[in-house]
Amino acid sequence: MRNPPSDAKLIGLFLDMLAAEQGAGPNTLDAYRRDLTDFSEFLGRVGHTFFDAQTQTLRDYLADLDTRGFKSTSVARRLSAMRHLYRFLLNERIRTDDPAAILSGPKRGRGLPKVLSIADVDRMLRRAKELSEAEDVSPSRRLRALRLYCLLEVLYATGLRVSELVALPRSAAKRDARMIVVRGKGNKERLVPLNDASRQAMADYLAATEAAKADKKNSVAASKWLFPSFGESGHLTRQHFARDLKELAVASGLQARLVSPHVLRHAFASHLLHNGADLRIVQTLLGHTDISTTQIYTHVVEERLKSLVRDLHPLAEK
Repeated sequence: MRNPPSDAKLIGLFLDMLAAEQGAGPNTLDAYRRDLTDFSEFLGRVGHTFFDAQTQTLRDYLADLDTRGFKSTSVARRLSAMRHLYRFLLNERIRTDDPAAILSGPKRGRGLPKVLSIADVDRMLRRAKELSEAEDVSPSRRLRALRLYCLLEVLYATGLRVSELVALPRSAAKRDARMIVVRGKGNKERLVPLNDASRQAMADYLAATEAAKADKKNSVAASKWLFPSFGESGHLTRQHFARDLKELAVASGLQARLVSPHVLRHAFASHLLHNGADLRIVQTLLGHTDISTTQIYTHVVEERLKSLVRDLHPLAEK
């Protein structure tokens, strides 16, 4: 090819393909864009582009990531992005070879997710409830406390991804709603049940936002989002919620580093399995396409399964 497209152009074409053919969402596309832009910048420093880089140059990039202190999981993700990119370039006949095909990634075990105990989650829920009921605070501060309590109740009740949670529509808080429709990865929809506590928290928070409509300055009250914001997206960001959650963790006597929206999602799945839920049901609730993704949570029920065999097997020692 006499005049190959620039790296920036190829990244754009690749992301368009992911969105159109694989239904990749905004967060997935942003992650690929960041990873491939970093790779392109490295190639530029050593005098190469996507079009002419060879396998050794790709190995040099992986070594550079290691030198920069990237964890093995992050290096593996960058390698995966490169493999997908070069497979795309080969399929589109932009390249006649695939320099990433023979690369091997860092050896890594599949880590177990961080999990909060039921008692830890209860402490956070109680503290969030207390803050939402405080009377000696301004209306805006109380509204933020009600929002955080609602977010926490809904997250622990449903196990939603944080991106799904913050983007819930206002209609999700219907008074008689027992289920909500969630649009997840790949634009796929699934039904997720709500418990009484999460429904009540949503109702209380929605009532507070309705009351805020009296203040003409508060234009977010008329938003289509359940958790509106003045930002570009129109709804609360994942980062904002994560910060609020860590502050709540500290206020609850927990270490901030141990708490995140994703850890609460892990807690939802782990606690369900610990109490006897079927793995396939948990897979459906989490929105996992592959059961192997859900199986990482089964470590939390290992002791329960051992005790069941010990107590119920007819040949077990009495």
